[in-house]
Amino acid sequence: MNELAAYLRENVRWLSAGVLLTYLSSFGQTFFIALFAADIQSAFNLSHGGWGSMYTVGTTASAIVMVWAGRQADIFRVRTLGAMSLVALAMACLAMAFNPWLWLLPFVIFALRLTGQGMMSHIASVAMARWFVATRGRALSIAALGFSIGQAFLPIAVVALMTLLDWHVIWILCAGIALLGVPILLTLLAKERTPASMAQSNDSLGMRGLHWSRKDMLRHPLFWLMVPAILGPSAFNTAFFFHQVHYSTVIGISTLQMVSYFPFFTVITVVAMIAIGVLVDRFGTARLLPFHQIPMVAAFAIFATHMLGLGWGFFFMALTAGAQSTLIAAFWAEFYGTAHLGAIKAVAAAVMVLGSAIGPGLTGILIDLGIGIETQYIWVAVYFVVTSLSIWIGVSTSRKLLPSAA
Repeated sequence: MNELAAYLRENVRWLSAGVLLTYLSSFGQTFFIALFAADIQSAFNLSHGGWGSMYTVGTTASAIVMVWAGRQADIFRVRTLGAMSLVALAMACLAMAFNPWLWLLPFVIFALRLTGQGMMSHIASVAMARWFVATRGRALSIAALGFSIGQAFLPIAVVALMTLLDWHVIWILCAGIALLGVPILLTLLAKERTPASMAQSNDSLGMRGLHWSRKDMLRHPLFWLMVPAILGPSAFNTAFFFHQVHYSTVIGISTLQMVSYFPFFTVITVVAMIAIGVLVDRFGTARLLPFHQIPMVAAFAIFATHMLGLGWGFFFMALTAGAQSTLIAAFWAEFYGTAHLGAIKAVAAAVMVLGSAIGPGLTGILIDLGIGIETQYIWVAVYFVVTSLSIWIGVSTSRKLLPSAA
């Protein structure tokens, strides 16, 4: 306990910056945008499929741009890139508040997803993975608390505010909060560590004792075996939260009852994140990765059948959500090194964002075609059986290339 307290005291400035960025990413995350789904569909006269398609187009475009934008984390300091991204996020929130045109909606979604889900999350995880080596798992798990804090409290706050304020006004408030984050970030990182010098001096090498380039990574089979594992949680967790209002109606509960599970989901996610962070620092990612998506099989089987109750579904989904946020971020640095981490993780972030584009669009279209959301969740459970097998094959064949046994 004393060791942890000392660690937090020594690193509070940088860890807090990570938490701030991941928290403010909430405004571009699906769980947040989906709270306004009914209002947006009503304002623009969109069906589930139409709204899902709009969301898919904007999110897919942001995934494509992330390949370039994410690489900027290898070039700019976090305080500079983070502040620029926060200003852009605030502008995207204002665009959602004031946009009157249907044709502009995909562009607004694009801006929210790129600046929020994409860049805020990317900058935070690249910074933690690069700045911390021996305690990388712990740093990533602490920084990821911002995701959990946002997911726990913002939905309840927004649902409550919707009884008092027009939904457009709430987006204006979000823009103000994002702008408020700029001076806070600059203050926290007034003594920022230098990513380039850290990458050159910390000797955090990847497979074969090398710092892998993005081109080298794309030529190696491990990356492609990991793609389903990166894509899946993003696609189907996103789909679940995106269609939370519809799913609530299907199973006969109110939206407020649905979001009341979010704090519980957050608590389990945080516990899983912290536990995995400690285990990553002790055992590395290779031993843990093949098992971390198995709880998703149970989660979506429960969402489809209600065999144990909704709370158990959130419990199992939270286990993977917590593990994923730490494990995958640490995986890139451990297996590929840190010199080109921004460029490498930009591709992974693009795959993740692409997954979040596919999930809502695909499920929305299937709903319009008469394939119920519960039926779809059965196949999602099967998908995660396949991803777990894919991870096991990739990691078990590549771990022997690591500089030390993992």
